[in-house]
Amino acid sequence: MTSRSTRMAAAVSCGLFLAVILTGSWQAYAQEPKQEVVVDGLKMPWAVAFLSDTEWLVTERLAGELRLIQNGKLHPDPIGGLPEIWTRGQGGLLDVVVHPQYKENGWIYLSYASPKKDGEQGEGANTEFIRARLRNHELTDIQVLFKAIPNRTGNPHFGGRIVFDGKGHIFLSVGERGEMAKSQDLKTHQGRIIRLTEEGKVPKDNPFVGRKDALPEIWSYGHRNPQGLALHPVSGVLWEHEHGPQGGDELNVIVKGKNYGWPLITFGINYDNSVISNDTARAGMEQPKTYWKPSIAPCGMAVVTSDKYPEWKGNLLVGSLKFNYVQHVKVDGPKVLGRSTVLEKIGRVRDIRQAPDGYLYVVVEGGKIIRLLPG
Repeated sequence: MTSRSTRMAAAVSCGLFLAVILTGSWQAYAQEPKQEVVVDGLKMPWAVAFLSDTEWLVTERLAGELRLIQNGKLHPDPIGGLPEIWTRGQGGLLDVVVHPQYKENGWIYLSYASPKKDGEQGEGANTEFIRARLRNHELTDIQVLFKAIPNRTGNPHFGGRIVFDGKGHIFLSVGERGEMAKSQDLKTHQGRIIRLTEEGKVPKDNPFVGRKDALPEIWSYGHRNPQGLALHPVSGVLWEHEHGPQGGDELNVIVKGKNYGWPLITFGINYDNSVISNDTARAGMEQPKTYWKPSIAPCGMAVVTSDKYPEWKGNLLVGSLKFNYVQHVKVDGPKVLGRSTVLEKIGRVRDIRQAPDGYLYVVVEGGKIIRLLPG
């Protein structure tokens, strides 16, 4: 075969591979799990965390309330002691995650839209992350770990996901607050993945430590609105998905110090159908491992490690707000091998979590938490 023929064959092969990824033609599960509603009556829930097999925490975004579920029943009173929360637009109370050694140290980590405080830059609000302990149905020992700067008066794109790396660090996602150009400005926290110690300090090996033109908390940049973040426990890959514009939702592998291109490169267009950028790739900017066209409005993501779901084990589940389904994304290390739509018409998915009991739980914006039971 000539070198030209070889190149053409490789191009065709690559095109077919991408087509499989982008069309979602791959079969995911022989028999879908059954859906069991285990909690109902929540007000626009955003995330769930498991204190134990019988006690869970749930955030209610626009209500700005943290709720306790005990033995499947919603406690009638919200948990007290929360800080002031900006509950408007896409803001509110967002993620909740418990420390991997929660039983020993009691730390609960939360993210929310925080209104301007004295001495802060800008007006409005931005994403803040705290940790606290729960005593007598109230948060105590509250510590502010990080707040993104500057505050902005607009209401979109807060990000808000929290992930532990198991090595004493946390990764945090922050949206660009509707100011797309700021995603490329390293003197703000807009459109970032942030890396800190579990106590909120800046690790010395962060990529921009010591640079005068960049903030040291930044781990990666050029993001739009990251609402999915998950660390694969086997491969160590940090997966992130973000809301793009029309046709520009992305699934990325997050790498230290890398630029993910927003808004200089994108596969989408503006909501008024105007062009944001003519480029989908540029030198020095990372490509998504897959993207969604049309956009699915991805929210929530889990790495399945449980033996209860053998066809999904080792892969990702990604929720869709727009199409009311979950997608199964088959991965191998940092590669996406295919994806398929599952759990159709489940509702607007805000969160997907695997509990200590090995079952998967889906948080639906309409007010429910659904347990998936293998068929």
